[in-house]
Amino acid sequence: MTQTAPPQVITPKNKDLGGFSVRRLLPTAQQKMIGPWIFFDHMGPTDFPAGEGIDVRPHPHINLATVTYLFKGEIWHRDSLGSSEAILPGDINLMVAGSGIVHSERERKVVHQQKHHLDGLQLWLALPESDEEIDPAFYHHAASEIPCKKINGVSIRVMMGNAFGLISPVKTFAETLYLEASLQQGQSMTLPHTEERAIYVVKGQVSLSNHVIETHQMVVLSNNHKSIEAMLNNTKIILIGGANIGPRHIDWNFVSSRKERIEQAKFDWRNNRFPLIPGDNKEFIPLPE
Repeated sequence: MTQTAPPQVITPKNKDLGGFSVRRLLPTAQQKMIGPWIFFDHMGPTDFPAGEGIDVRPHPHINLATVTYLFKGEIWHRDSLGSSEAILPGDINLMVAGSGIVHSERERKVVHQQKHHLDGLQLWLALPESDEEIDPAFYHHAASEIPCKKINGVSIRVMMGNAFGLISPVKTFAETLYLEASLQQGQSMTLPHTEERAIYVVKGQVSLSNHVIETHQMVVLSNNHKSIEAMLNNTKIILIGGANIGPRHIDWNFVSSRKERIEQAKFDWRNNRFPLIPGDNKEFIPLPE
């Protein structure tokens, strides 16, 4: 009997971001990108006592778009365009860095001063070469705008792209797919197709071609992977994917198809040439040396 080759499984590395840690899935040595997705962090689940929490000082980005999505909690986003938005569970925050943007991720005082919980994802999309230097932009979509439906008892939300007859209103630049699904033990889900795909198990456990994928693991899908089955109740997965847009360079918070563009961005940040955030311009994260 022919044995099915085990799929590529990525186990996260914990990264300290100053006061809290995240699970980092992308990029890794063996997997730099999934479609246009080049960065994948799971923040939490974490309980913060009063007086502690998310406090990420102003920092820059170029040639990418950040996508923030929370399961629980709240983050206060501010950027150099003047955007100021509390991100709530189920919302999608899309910040397009393009030619250059600065943002901070903190907490409103009313949140910071009480015990609170945080659980969510932050991902980066590499922009196609033709869009790398577009003007920076910010898009916020409330949870109520994100399309969802139940298919054979499985709850599905399509945050970006289109699948299962659902079309997200969130702007995309290359073919992009980003969805969430919630399954109970024994339920199965047909996997939508796109050029490159991966599944992250937020909680629970799934079976993929008779291989078990555990909580907080990411599995890279091949064309032969057609469906998954939940092995535990209250299983939640995220599927990301899209078109392969070619290799990218990544250095600190900068992503680009050109190494020299990243060097220019480093020079600009070191010499205070990026725009400031209105109301949050007294401190910043220095360029790592």
